[in-house]
Order: sequence, then C-alpha cells, then structure tokens
Amino acid sequence: MSAEFEQLVAEFEKFQSKIKKAETQFAKVGEMQAELAELESVAASPDRSVTVVAGPGGSVKDIRLSPEALRQQPQQLAAAILSTLHTAVADAARKQAGIVDEQFGGTFHLNVEEQVLEAQAEALGTTAADLRSQMSEEPPPEAARPARRPRNEDDFSEETVLRRSDEATPGQPPAGGNSAGDQFLKNLFDEEDH
Repeated sequence: MSAEFEQLVAEFEKFQSKIKKAETQFAKVGEMQAELAELESVAASPDRSVTVVAGPGGSVKDIRLSPEALRQQPQQLAAAILSTLHTAVADAARKQAGIVDEQFGGTFHLNVEEQVLEAQAEALGTTAADLRSQMSEEPPPEAARPARRPRNEDDFSEETVLRRSDEATPGQPPAGGNSAGDQFLKNLFDEEDH
C-alpha cells in the first residue's frame, strides 16, 4: 500500500506544481495588460510631413501634420495620412503580438507575431519577408515630438487633429450650465413669453 500512497503523493505534487504554474501565468496576464495599455507605435511619412501614433487594438492616439503637409494638395495629403496610419497601426499590431508572444508564446507554443505578419503580408499582397524588411523603426522621442514654438493663435500646423481625452467636446455646455450664453438665452426666451 505504500507504493500506491507514494504514487498518490507524486500525483498530488504534480497537480500542485501545475496550479502554481497557472497562478504564475495569470500574474503575467496583468503585466501583459499593463504593457499593452502603454504600447505606442510612431510612423512618419517618407517626407516626415505626417506623423501618426498608434496604440493597441488599432487605436490612433495622435496625428501630427507639419507645415509642409499643409502645403500639399488635399488628395496627396490624404494619401500620406492614410499610408502613414496603416504603417503605424500595422506596426502596433506586430508589437502587440510580440508582447503576447513574450508572455505566453513559449508556454502555449504560439508565434502570434509571425501569424500577424503573415496575415498582413497576405492582405497587402506581399510576403512576410518583405514586410519584415520594411518594418518601421520608432524614431527617438525627441524626433517624435518636435519642440514647441511659442503659440501663434492662427497657426494650427503643429496641432493634433484628434481631440485629447481631457478636452471638452466642442459645443458641450459647461457642467453648471450657468454660462453667460446660457443666461442670455434663458432671458431671451423668458422675454418672448411675456
């Protein structure tokens, strides 16, 4: 009976080992989520007139246009924005896959980054090897965000075309609703009723 007992103990120890391994993997999920939340990919057009910052899940965090971009014809600028946007989002997707591979690739024998690269190559009608050779390198932080000059109220060339999350939506009334404009309209309608 001691052989059976030893076998049960060994099985129980294997089971405990698997539970500890699973707990470690679940702890990595939190780390991975934090890393994914911070993910950014910066891409610039060949002439550096358009810069796009993409985040996880295909999100676009920022689009910056240089003064040179604003001198382009509308169709040319639209094409540059779209091309740069695709590059940034595709690079962010590959980085996102790389983060998943770092955390779980070895454990689950995944190669998500390669799968993403192959899917992108197929969608673009090229090869994974060609895409690998074209992968954008993120510019250094000082190149990504040029130093700001003193603000000229009529110059929007260095402004983002996306609203920041902390900015109010245009036309959105202030929280209190007691602005001078609100008071004027209330008084105007009150006077018409009399």
